[in-house]
Amino acid sequence: MSTAQPPVQPLLIAGAKGTLGRAFQRICAIRGIDAVALSRHELDITDPLSVEKALSRYSPWAVVNAAGYVRVDEAETHFKQCYHENSVGPAILAAACAYRDVHFLTFSSDLVFDGSKSAAYVENDTPCPLNVYGNSKRLAERDVLRHMPQALVVRTSAFFSHWDEYNFVYAALHAGYHKQAFEAPDNVLISPTYVPDLVNVSLDLLLDEERGVWHLANQGAYTWADLARLAADMARLDTSFVVPRSMQAFGLPAARPAYSVLGSRQGNLLPTVEERLQQCVSEVMTLMKASPEEEPMAVAS
Repeated sequence: MSTAQPPVQPLLIAGAKGTLGRAFQRICAIRGIDAVALSRHELDITDPLSVEKALSRYSPWAVVNAAGYVRVDEAETHFKQCYHENSVGPAILAAACAYRDVHFLTFSSDLVFDGSKSAAYVENDTPCPLNVYGNSKRLAERDVLRHMPQALVVRTSAFFSHWDEYNFVYAALHAGYHKQAFEAPDNVLISPTYVPDLVNVSLDLLLDEERGVWHLANQGAYTWADLARLAADMARLDTSFVVPRSMQAFGLPAARPAYSVLGSRQGNLLPTVEERLQQCVSEVMTLMKASPEEEPMAVAS
């Protein structure tokens, strides 16, 4: 009698090289979840043939879409590419997963809202984006759930983490550590989101076969300037390097909502911002002190 075990169906991750894709790979390794992460070259979510080949080859139990266009300001002029990657691609993935009865998780943004509320946005609030990027995410939500009502769509915002340098908190601490002025908007309120928390809870929801739109962000509402000062204070840096400015003073091509704090009808599943920021700041400062010769970097919010 054969004792061979059937092949393990992996979790398939689209967007292997981005912030979310890398975080999913790391968390899956920690949690012992078999996963295959594919780059755009290996899985082009906007190409139905590429999607079909990947699903046929790996036969996953679920697909996580961590791919997409992330440059909010450039999207105003590169709107065709933004819509293609953020709206068309997820819809193609959703349709393919629905056909194969494969679970599907994709991500949306707080930028689907216009900021007209004065209380936290919840899942059933009507999207009304102010910019191309936000509209591309609104269309993705609509089309994904139309093709696959059982899909899981997670809205989130304002990433921070010590796992890579391409986030606001890291940039702020870098400036403070090197005694450089750091301008930050002081008239918009956002919900910062710690990437490891986001990935862990998203995986939990996927494993629990949850569906529909969920909001995942750490608890708390901050301006970008407040967040920079809080991180600096936790790092025991002089916070005077933070230079508050209005969002309008930055002259960014894409309009931002003045208020995009995320709440949830399902309950606050992530801990407070301050709890996770303390951990993040400690890790980032350890890295910076170990690399005193690093060059200054710029990060767009």
